[in-house]
Parts: sequence; C-alpha cells; structure tokens
Amino acid sequence: MSTHIIRSLALLFFCHTVQLQADIRLPALISDHMVLVRSRAVPIWGNSDPGETVTVAFDSRTSQTVAGADGRWKVLLNLENTGPGPFQMTVKGQNEIVVSDVVVGAVWLAAGQSNMELPLQATLGAEAEIARSGNSLLRVFRVVKVGKPQPVEDCKGQWVPSDPKSSPAFTAVGYYFAQRIQRELRQPVGLIDGSWSGTYSEMWMSEGAIRSVESIRTGDARRRQLLAEYPALKKKFVDDYAVWLETNGRKDRPSANPAGFLSSGDWSTIRLPGKISERPVTGAVWIRKEIEVPAEALTSGQAFKVLLGDIEGFEQVYWNGTKVSETSYQSYPGAGYPRYFPVPPNLLHEGNNTIAVRIFAPALPPKITNAPGRFWAFTVNLEGTWETKTEYELPLPAPAVLANVPKPPSTPPLGNSSVIFNGTIHPLTNYAIDAVLWYQGESDASRAYEYRSALGAMIADWREKWKRPHLPFYICQLHAYGAKKPEPGESEFAELRESQAAMLKLPGTAMTVLMDMGESGDDHPRNKRAVGERLASLVLAKQFGKNVPYAGPVFAAHKIEGRRIRIQFSHTEGGLSARQLPATFDVNTLAGKTAPLVRNSPQSALEGFTICGDDRRWVWADARIEGNTVLVWSATVPRPIAVRYGWANNPTVNLENGSGLPAAPFRTDDFPAQTAKNHYGATP
Repeated sequence: MSTHIIRSLALLFFCHTVQLQADIRLPALISDHMVLVRSRAVPIWGNSDPGETVTVAFDSRTSQTVAGADGRWKVLLNLENTGPGPFQMTVKGQNEIVVSDVVVGAVWLAAGQSNMELPLQATLGAEAEIARSGNSLLRVFRVVKVGKPQPVEDCKGQWVPSDPKSSPAFTAVGYYFAQRIQRELRQPVGLIDGSWSGTYSEMWMSEGAIRSVESIRTGDARRRQLLAEYPALKKKFVDDYAVWLETNGRKDRPSANPAGFLSSGDWSTIRLPGKISERPVTGAVWIRKEIEVPAEALTSGQAFKVLLGDIEGFEQVYWNGTKVSETSYQSYPGAGYPRYFPVPPNLLHEGNNTIAVRIFAPALPPKITNAPGRFWAFTVNLEGTWETKTEYELPLPAPAVLANVPKPPSTPPLGNSSVIFNGTIHPLTNYAIDAVLWYQGESDASRAYEYRSALGAMIADWREKWKRPHLPFYICQLHAYGAKKPEPGESEFAELRESQAAMLKLPGTAMTVLMDMGESGDDHPRNKRAVGERLASLVLAKQFGKNVPYAGPVFAAHKIEGRRIRIQFSHTEGGLSARQLPATFDVNTLAGKTAPLVRNSPQSALEGFTICGDDRRWVWADARIEGNTVLVWSATVPRPIAVRYGWANNPTVNLENGSGLPAAPFRTDDFPAQTAKNHYGATP
C-alpha cells in the first residue's frame, strides 16, 4: 500500500474520530415529545467535547454554555411564564440536534412496584378507556428496566403521547392520575414511569442511603456476603447430591417419550395440594389436570402465571404438551421455594387446557404444599381433583441413607441493593419534576417496622440527588389483600401501612389511603381509576391549593372513659359517618369472583375496631359515632387500654367522613410490632 494511501486513510480516520468526539449527545429524556416543567430553572444537559460551546434555543430564548473538562454541559431555561407549546428546541455545537413537539406543563415521577406498574390494559374498564385515550398533551416516558451495580448517567426510553395504541402499556395509576390532573390544571402533563414489579425498598436507594441506616447497612453487608458465598455452597450441594444419587442407586431414569406416556391410560385421581400418593413411595410420578382458561386471560395484558407452591421433589411442567418450567437438583434454590412461572402466550387457548407435572422424588414421597387460595393458574383455582400415574417406583431409602441426603444452601437474597436506583433513578435526577408518586411496600411487608427507616432514608436520598430538600413525595398506602380473618390479631400489612404513615412527619410528604380498595385473592386490584383519581385529589389539594376533598378521618387522640375509649379525629369534613357495608367483597375481579361478607361486629354501626385490656388480647369491638368522635367498647373488656382500627391485611371497615373518604388505619397502643425483629438481609 502506498504512503499516500496510508496517509489519506489515517486523515480520514482522524477526521471521523474528531467528528464522533465533537458530536453533542443528549440523554434519552431530552427527546421528541418531551414534557418540561413550567419553572424558572429547567435543566437541559448532555455531553460533547471538553470546552465545546453549546447553544440551546427554545421558543424565543437562547442559552449558551461551555462543556467542562469531562465533556458535560448544562443550561437552565426559564419557562415560568411559557405557554404550553408545542415548541421546537435546537441544541447546537459542532453538530445540531432538533428536538420536536416539546410541551411545557407538569411532570411527575411514578415509581414503585407492581401496583404502580400494572398497565392500563389489565384494569377494570380498560377497553372503553383505551378507546378514548387519545390525548396529545398527556405523555409518558417509560424507563427501560436496567439494574446497574454503579450509578449510570443515562437510561433508555422515549416520550410517547397517549393514544389507543400507546396507552394500553401505560401505568394505570399514573394514567388516571395524569388524566385528572390535566382536567383540573388545563395544561400538558408528563409521567416518567420508573416502576418495577417485585422490588424491595433498598433496591431504590443509593449506596449512600444504604449506609445511612445502621440496620440496613448491616443487612446489606450480610446480603452481599450471602450472595458471594452462595455459588460455592450451591456447587458443593450439586456435587454432593449427584454422588448421593449415584451411590444409593437413586438416579432418575426418565421415559424416552414423555408425550406417549402422558397419552396412555391408567390414571387415578387424587386431591391437591397434599400427598400425591397414599402409599409412601419414591421415584417418578405424574399429575395432570384439565384447566378451563377464561377468555379474559388472553386479553387482559397480564402474564398467565401458575403458582404450584412447594414441591417435594424435582419437577418438569408441561402445558398442552410443551415443557414450560423445570427444576432439577442442579437448579434447586432450596426448601420452601414456591414453583411460580409464566406460560408462554402461544401455548394458551381459550377453553380446555392441560397442565401435566412430572415429579422425580428420590428421597421423600412426592407432595405439594400450599396455603389455601394460593394454588392457581392465572385466576383458575387448582385446588381439588387431579389425575396421577406412577412412571416408576424406588424403594423408600433406609433411615441412614435418608439422613445423608445433602441439604441445599439457604436461598440467596433476590437481587442487589441500589441496582434500580443506579440504573433507573439516577439517570433521571437532572430532569425537573414536580413530585414523586410512590406505590411500593408489598415486598417489604415481612419487615414492615424497618420499612419506616428504609423509606425515610430513600426520600432523603432522592431529595438530595434532585437537590430539592422538600421535593414532594405522595405515598399510596397499601391496599387490602389476603383472606379476611375471623379473629383480630397482628398484621404485616397493617404495620407496613403504619410505617408509611410515619413518613408524614417529614415535610413535603402526603399519603392517600387505599385500605378500602383491594381484592382478597389478587395482590393487584384492578380498580386503578379510583386509585389514580384519589391520588390526584391529594396532589391537587396539597401542591396546588385546590379546594377538593383529599383525606378521610385521621386519628388524633384518645381518652379512656371507664369501660369505653373515645377516639378523636381530624379531617372530619362533613361529619363522621358509617358507610353501608355490601353483602359481598371482591375476591378476584378479573375472574368475577366475590365472597359473602361476614360481619365481625354485627350489632355495631361501625366495623373494623378492636379493643383490648391489660392482657393484650384483642377482641372485636362495638363502636358508634358521637359528633366528631367514635366511642369504642366491648362487653368482654371491662377495663380497656387500647383500640385499633383496620388492623389487618384485608380489614372490613366502614368509617368515613362526609366526603366519602375512608378513615386511615391506626392504633392507640405502642406494643412492640411483630415485624420489629425482622431486618433487611436476614437469611430466609
């Protein structure tokens, strides 16, 4: 190759490299269709060459800056008196980027777990709402879920105006919230959807926030240690188990033709969950069941998931003849692991479907263990009659052989702390927002008391990262969920709600009560319109000074009056009242399931109150309204010392104010919380 050609190629490469380095780059948030906050200092930022002059033109304004030594640059736009638009924004340096269809209004960050993430298409009334969802001034930026071990500067996603094609995937709570806000404020509304289902609070906190709380810092170190140790412990278990199978002649010998085996006869019937065989045998056994899949399972937008529970043995699951899930001793996470998996949509059809499960049980007789109401496929209850057939039997192992079965290590912690903050939240912290909408806590219920420390640290953390000491946080208190209990007692959800309420001591925080909303058989209640609109009322009142009802009765004080305790409330606008209780309650609205509502205090006007004496034994109480107070008593508690209201995962309650808003749950006692000793990072 000639020297001239080499020099030409080198020059071309050099010029191309310089051009790449010189190009201005904008983060994903600064893009077409974005919504900017109407404020006097709205950041626009990006990257370029160090020292490069960058000019941002927006409407009639022009701002200029010089990129720093690290190539970062930022300008602040004064949009306080700017109209809604749409506008075009031009960012110019060595290159030029045009951002089109930009509007100015209000922006909220919607974050939390699955009840914030639940899409509009999976909720009540979705079909009609989606059809009328065309609204070019309501826009959503859905942050692509990426967890990172260290904070990153950018995320993936795009701004999308609402229309019947885009809205089905929108956060339903966020959509209904934004719709109500827009009606009231008459301006463009943007949502940044950073929700992520199945997440605990520490995943949303920076490493600095983790270190700020001693118990969480300690737990984080413990979790990291468990995660680091687990691979070696798991390998040892797998190796030891393989040796145990080989040494004792208990290796699996599966049929070469599972489909043929499934289609043959000789099936008998059993009832599950429970033992799979009345005889104490080991080996390989099959179970199967015909399942009637409802039409809504194919159109709801929710994944079709199956929960079988804890299985003694190692299973292969077939749906309509195709394997969809498998657990072997190589992949076995540990005892108590609930088999929970999705069925691919292409394997589903409306009407009759077949689930078949092959269980290899080399040590103990096979069985399925599950709690009532937690054995299902989508909304179909799997409890009851199944078919079973033995593939082959192994003799029961001798006691000495059984005693030497290798035990799997404890299931490692799920995920890592800070990963969602690093990959999903940190890239947003330059963007101007009006407030945070937060719906999370279900995953933290087992350590509900500690949640107040975690959530408080997270709020402080985000405020520091956004450089807004009083960045408003609006909290969705946990909804009702789970079986209704016939007797009063302790409750993880109640303690979590109390921890959420404890955040109201922080400036700039507020909470909407959702205890009257929920479904006993579905942790994702589908009436998200009511949630979004109630949340919007809270924001309109607290942040924009609108005269709208936003809170029900809130416990203020109590006084013991002999055999009775008088409860005083704030937020009694329109007076206290007892809502008429329905004859049934929702079990699963997707399946159209309800159950009869059994009164706990059938002679009382009010439901949901409990009372105790010095023995701390809670009993259902009678209660009546007297003015703006409630008088609580029980004939079985002559010397009461404390009262609770709504203290259950799924309480039956009916106290409200004149605006029809429900009373917040509370307790007058300070007895130790049942979750007080449960901490982040504890071994499951």
